[in-house]
Amino acid sequence: MPAPAHAHGPSGGAAWRRLLLLLTALPLALAFLAFALQWRGGGVDDPVSRWPPYLAEPTTRSLPSSSAACAEVLAASSGPTFPYFRGWSFPFSAPESHHPKVCVQTSTSAGLDQILPWLFYHKVVGVSHFLLFVEGKAAKPTVAGVLESIPGVKVVYRTKELEEQQARSRIWNETWLAGFFYKPCNYELFVKQSLNMEMAIVMARDTGMDWIMHLDTDELLYPGGAAEYSVKRLLADVPVDVDMVIFPNYESSVERDDIKDPFSEVSMFKKNYDHLPKDTYFGMYKEATRGNPNYFITYGNGKAAARIQDHLRPNGAHRWHNYARSPNEIKLEEAAVLHYTYTKFSDLTSRRDRCGCKPTKEDVKRCFMLEFDRSAFIIASTASEEEMLRWYNERVVWTDKQLNLKLLRKGILTRIYAPMAIVQGLRESGVFTSVIAASQFAANDEVPFQKNNGQNKTDPEPGVVSRALVTSSSRKILNIIEPVYRDNHAPAVPPLSPPGLDEQHEFAW
Repeated sequence: MPAPAHAHGPSGGAAWRRLLLLLTALPLALAFLAFALQWRGGGVDDPVSRWPPYLAEPTTRSLPSSSAACAEVLAASSGPTFPYFRGWSFPFSAPESHHPKVCVQTSTSAGLDQILPWLFYHKVVGVSHFLLFVEGKAAKPTVAGVLESIPGVKVVYRTKELEEQQARSRIWNETWLAGFFYKPCNYELFVKQSLNMEMAIVMARDTGMDWIMHLDTDELLYPGGAAEYSVKRLLADVPVDVDMVIFPNYESSVERDDIKDPFSEVSMFKKNYDHLPKDTYFGMYKEATRGNPNYFITYGNGKAAARIQDHLRPNGAHRWHNYARSPNEIKLEEAAVLHYTYTKFSDLTSRRDRCGCKPTKEDVKRCFMLEFDRSAFIIASTASEEEMLRWYNERVVWTDKQLNLKLLRKGILTRIYAPMAIVQGLRESGVFTSVIAASQFAANDEVPFQKNNGQNKTDPEPGVVSRALVTSSSRKILNIIEPVYRDNHAPAVPPLSPPGLDEQHEFAW
């Protein structure tokens, strides 16, 4: 006779009790394990907080014992939101374990408020050496003195002897840059940048650099696609037979008209056409231009890094070339140059004040290469402050949130937060103020700047830097023996606008 159903009740209840006990004990055991790991330091390697191999671990500042406990409380309660840069000393004198060594060259007249964030951001992403050709505000003792105190930075002043030396450059006897000679404003700047780049090749080679790149101080390298957020790692993966790497540029898309610190406040960028499907680019072209002359308000042909080698020469501010052969080049699919252009309303008047052209449609063609620059100069020269602000909001500021969201979904616009986080972290960690304070402290123990040329005792006399450079080593570039075959006639690459709607059949992605 079968046993009643309730006969198995006690054993079934015991099984359920054991299962409930297991389900209760398991979360407790996992919580205890997590606590133990955290107490021991975790043993988990957080890639975000991992120190780059070319930087030493941060050092903790020593404090009086009476302040130590208070300092710990303050550090824990009010530390920066991006704390990985606290105490960085950027020890570039230490041996570098990762090659290649990257040099960035610029020609600038900006102040410390722009140069320091630009410079230290690029130190963070792996740039080893900086060649700063300075004039204007950047050459003033209060600015240049700070820059010269930073390891890995070489300041080159625009002295009379430098200008005389550049006047003897072979470039003036060649045709590739001749179309830009003896013209005002942007054309004059373009020639000056090319001459500075020519000298920078020699300087970078003499300091053992492997790659060189020209950037303006309103441009940041974005090493997208690299295994680390590092330009060095990005270039280390380039095949050895590649001579030049092109970084397509993304253009800043500001969302307010009161931006003060672009590197810390701008996160939205318009992607380069090289990084977009052809159908998306031309299909959204009209909405993306918003009535402006072109897809980008300024240039759209990116910047290039060149492997330092024999016969290298500049080919305008955007490219490099070689006297012996056409360089083998590649274009990066994810990395970019972030161009922070017209990010501040004051950029309208600052560009106007640097050029003496007449504000007419015909005369501005002599001064500016790009259509938007011409329009901006005319507006800044003829309109009232209120009219300028209205024009700036219509043409530059992205105030239509619905349009922004649509273009973000289509991939025309993109958000990039890493540069913002890095610059904010550097500022909150006191890197910029520490550099300024350290240079002022050092200046008290050194010979003051000479008033007539803006150089301190690290640069003995006006022009000595350029004279020493050119007399001893400029023949490597400036008076090079020409090889049997050369491609001297490849014209310089100026800033170019992206393709327009009438060119869509000429461009194949």
